[in-house]
Amino acid sequence: MIITDTHTHLYSDAFDEDRNAMITRALNEGVSLFFIPAIDSTYIESMLQLEKDYPNNVFLMMGLHPTHVKDNYKDELRFVEDMLAKRKFYAVGEIGIDLYWDKSTLGIQQEAFKYQIQLAKKYKLPIVIHCREAFNEIFEVLETEKSDDLYGIFHCFTGTLEQAQQAMSYNMKLGIGGVATFKNGKIDQFLNQIDLNHIVLETDSPYLAPAPYRGKRNESAYILKVLEKLSELYGVSLEAIAEITTQNSKDVFRI
Repeated sequence: MIITDTHTHLYSDAFDEDRNAMITRALNEGVSLFFIPAIDSTYIESMLQLEKDYPNNVFLMMGLHPTHVKDNYKDELRFVEDMLAKRKFYAVGEIGIDLYWDKSTLGIQQEAFKYQIQLAKKYKLPIVIHCREAFNEIFEVLETEKSDDLYGIFHCFTGTLEQAQQAMSYNMKLGIGGVATFKNGKIDQFLNQIDLNHIVLETDSPYLAPAPYRGKRNESAYILKVLEKLSELYGVSLEAIAEITTQNSKDVFRI
């Protein structure tokens, strides 16, 4: 059984003391493909080292995270563009809009999001979307960029069934993680109405640990709890969930 974690920050300093042991735990559980989102230019060396250490397991994205869209965002976007021109990445991400932390940067977040979508189209790559308290703003940008070559993953999907359907209308898979196991997560109430062909699994580790680890550091091995929850919701085997969601991720990232 091959399980894919489509979104994990393996370079996070939360793993500095046991990174290799943590990755080994995941590998031992059958989690053998890890897709690594970018945040900003300061993380690139750590990302490249992970790829070097785990060449058959680690696949890198490139992008500027919306919470890191600051005064120097144009320099950061140039860095993203330079890196995409230099070498292979598997997606442009994570990109999007976050209005939880700072609403004052909405304008430049929208600009950065749109620009990076256009870079993804240029390099024929999927996008991986970060959305926090910004569904309407995200959909507004996606509507302006809607086309056959716009596709990707709506990471950490936490919206309604209607928002899920709207996201899928833009050729987005839904990234499902620990929130599906939360008592108040809500997405478990309608998830089985969405065809599994539209779902990929993720942890967003070290964040958003699933029950019963909620509130603790998340790690890729805990994706098993998400797998178990989806098996329960859909009434199909763990193996079937793993196979379908892994194939979905391969279709998106083209590996």
